[in-house]
Amino acid sequence: MTKTSAFPHVSPPAPEKRPVSDTHHGITRTDDYAWLRADNWQEMFRDPSLLDTGIRAELEAENAYQSKLMADTAELQKQLFKEMKGRIKEDDSSVPMKDGPYAYGSSFRLGGEQPRYFRMPRDGGAEQILLDGDAEAAGKAYFRLGGVDHSADHRKLLWAFDDKGSEFYTLRVRDLDDGKELADQIPDTGGSGVWNAGDDGFFYTRLDPNHRPSKVLFHALGQSPESDRLIYEETDPGFFMNVDGTRNNEWIMIGINDHETSEYRLMRADDPFAEPKLVSPREIGLQYDLEEGGDIFFILTNADGAKDFKIMTAPANDPVRANWQELVSHEPGRLILSVIGFRDHMVRLERWEGLPRIVVRDRSSGEEHLLSLDEEAFSLGLSGSYEYDTEIMRFSYSSMTTPAQVFDYNMRTRERVLLKTQEVPSGHDQDHYVTRRLMAPAADGELVPISLLHHRDTPLDGSAPCLLYGYGSYGITVPAAFNTNWFSLVDRGFVFAIAHVRGGKDKGYGWYDDGKRAHKMNTFTDFIACARHLVAERYTAHDRIVAQGGSAGGMLMGAIANMAPDCFGGIVAEVPFVDVLTTMLDASLPLTPPEWPEWGNPIASADDYRTIAAYSPYDNVAALDYPPILALAGLTDPRVTYWEPAKWVARLRDRKSGDNPVLFKINMDSGHAGASGRFSRLEEIAYTYSFALKVMGKAQLTGEIRQ
Repeated sequence: MTKTSAFPHVSPPAPEKRPVSDTHHGITRTDDYAWLRADNWQEMFRDPSLLDTGIRAELEAENAYQSKLMADTAELQKQLFKEMKGRIKEDDSSVPMKDGPYAYGSSFRLGGEQPRYFRMPRDGGAEQILLDGDAEAAGKAYFRLGGVDHSADHRKLLWAFDDKGSEFYTLRVRDLDDGKELADQIPDTGGSGVWNAGDDGFFYTRLDPNHRPSKVLFHALGQSPESDRLIYEETDPGFFMNVDGTRNNEWIMIGINDHETSEYRLMRADDPFAEPKLVSPREIGLQYDLEEGGDIFFILTNADGAKDFKIMTAPANDPVRANWQELVSHEPGRLILSVIGFRDHMVRLERWEGLPRIVVRDRSSGEEHLLSLDEEAFSLGLSGSYEYDTEIMRFSYSSMTTPAQVFDYNMRTRERVLLKTQEVPSGHDQDHYVTRRLMAPAADGELVPISLLHHRDTPLDGSAPCLLYGYGSYGITVPAAFNTNWFSLVDRGFVFAIAHVRGGKDKGYGWYDDGKRAHKMNTFTDFIACARHLVAERYTAHDRIVAQGGSAGGMLMGAIANMAPDCFGGIVAEVPFVDVLTTMLDASLPLTPPEWPEWGNPIASADDYRTIAAYSPYDNVAALDYPPILALAGLTDPRVTYWEPAKWVARLRDRKSGDNPVLFKINMDSGHAGASGRFSRLEEIAYTYSFALKVMGKAQLTGEIRQ
């Protein structure tokens, strides 16, 4: 790989080496940079001022270094930010959703960073602001709202906030008659709660010191949180837990799951003193979700070998496994993603041949119909309804060229009403752009979908730069949706591409299975195959590709950097999960036990240890000529802790050959999701895109934008 001349010659930070070793399954590793992990990380997440001064100095040195290397992009970053902000309707508002006498929605004021929540009379009228996020965030370096839920009597608002970035949310209750906060304030929650049927209390999850939702409690309004009743405690640290309710306000559902097993407990919403009733006990590999259906529950499950899921029903008063009856049978290759129940209809969102579709079922006749859609690649979402007894359901649609549209759909008459089309104030002509869906051949013969977007005038002769995005974990599918930010690259001649690699559910549940644990290497080789296919099809060239991914997608970036550094001209790894083996060996970390079904348990299994060790980015850094790399992190991130990218960057610089730089930018006031405000987040994206433009030699293209 040729040396880039885009960056000035500045000596990077070189953290001190303090070797420590560990041995597992007869294999010994040495880590020179383990000391970058703060011993008091749990306390520091709650109070960042407690960070060790030596570690803070190293992180600040990294920020100073990247600032020097990116100094010549300052004007470009401003231009990119201005463009991206110009595509956002500043005073945007959601389409209010009806519930009883009101319709509830959210909006932004001009220049506002945080959402406001409002309501209006059901059939229109003056808005009442229920919660003003900007007012709540005033004076805080970081602020993010969690769940916001009005009570069934429409007199109270339960809301949550995190002002550290550590995702320990505080719950508050607001009286909607006078707008004042009640005395009730509960810290260290999962970020949401569910009202009981009497609206005089709520259920919520409490996080333990390791950030695990270990308890479901009931809080009676006006009582001390110390006296909250314990409803259920999960003692297995390998399971996540959440609490939810039904729209008819009859049931409270406690959901317990890891990445391959689930379990539900139910209780009546009008009896917070009842013991939750077990639906079906956890059985490794058995997954099921409950959805209300009046006197029944709809059950979405993979039971009995239904790999791509089927839908069953059970009586609501006794939904145990023995009473499940099949309603929609399993069909291999048709992945059922979610179900919403209404009085007279049932709606399911599924994926067929890699694309989403909505199916509406008449509950009395069993007749089904599809909502028809046209484009080659698109995104589809179910917005549901606050109400159960209604004929109207809401859905959203967009593609990489088509702005988001929101529709109300009458499930009986099949009438579709367009409620809103996303406005792009600075203008958008979708005829100027092309979206395509390609299939890249993988080494084992599988075809990997690629969704791509480019300007109609972009030359497809191999000269165009390309940003290739990937994720590929947890069964998450990256939608081919509309994103106004991408046009700042596309209008500068970039091809923007999404690699739908194994590890997601893009082609069914098997696509996920083939990209996890022992098959994880497929995720990485699929991404490399996508890069090579784009080059073979003359969309770009290898030294013109900037790869990008975040979190588990950041792990993907670290792996492909080690496996095929010559395939990429630059790499952006956001909050990257790059020290996989060390993290999976540490059961004290917030997400480690629940993650073992996804990655394997290297503590208990020598095979899992060797599998992870073979791809863990930090463990496989070598004397390679890496392309320019940018890593980004947040200090208080509980999901991917800051020390993972900090260590990775230090080891890359120590071991790599070649002169291409490795940059590390850490937000000292945020966590996993980056900056919390909608515009401050754009500043981070502008920085990332300026890096991509810089390594492609386009850092000065501040005015050469196609229209």
